[in-house]
Amino acid sequence: MSHTAIVLAGSRPGRDALAEQLGTDLKALIPVAGKPMIQRPVEALLGSEEIAQVIVLTQATDQIAAALPDDPRISVRSSKPTIAETMLALCNDASLEWPLIVTTADHALLDTATVDEFLGKAKGADVAIGVVEREALMRRLPETRRTWLRFKGGAYTGANLFALRSPEIAPAIELWRSAEQDRKKGWRLVALFGPAILMGAALRILTIDDVLGRAGRKLGLAIRTVRLGNPLAGVDVDKAEDHALAEAILEDKA
Repeated sequence: MSHTAIVLAGSRPGRDALAEQLGTDLKALIPVAGKPMIQRPVEALLGSEEIAQVIVLTQATDQIAAALPDDPRISVRSSKPTIAETMLALCNDASLEWPLIVTTADHALLDTATVDEFLGKAKGADVAIGVVEREALMRRLPETRRTWLRFKGGAYTGANLFALRSPEIAPAIELWRSAEQDRKKGWRLVALFGPAILMGAALRILTIDDVLGRAGRKLGLAIRTVRLGNPLAGVDVDKAEDHALAEAILEDKA
């Protein structure tokens, strides 16, 4: 099945201190091991036979387009002010070809093998969410700092990878929009699905699969956790130390 890949490369209002510190005005254009950061997830996606096209969504269409390879499979379009609004606009776009895989411009360590693994494990789900287990990531990068969600059986960080089967997932986006500003505070996102699920997660009597399964049933959707084998899938570039780490890893691979 061919997927349309969506790369979110929007900017928050105001100055981006990290981008300015690293020589540009847009986070997506921060150089990472010799390339504008946006190039790296786009190239990883295009390397997969599962990807038919890549759509990059940003407010700075001209700047981002100039930083991307000249490939007919890539297009750059204007994004909405927030991620939730952008995703809801996609759900209402009759011309868009589904299913989708969604990632972010700061996923500098994404590779094609991870894209293929994720899509293979996501088959059959309405919504699939990529995660990395804490134990695996800390074994690989013991000093890294991530946002962890703790459940019965383990703790996880998001991998900025989402598979969306059809526009019918819009109710999940609508719900998420109500806590979009708290997306780094995992317990507030879990709380959206009601006190029983929140309590089960907080007391660690529910696994991550239990929580997403119950949340999906509330929405009438099959929501699946996808545990990824490569722990580097849990690393994005949000801070100066993330940037230094990503560059060190990529230069070591080169």
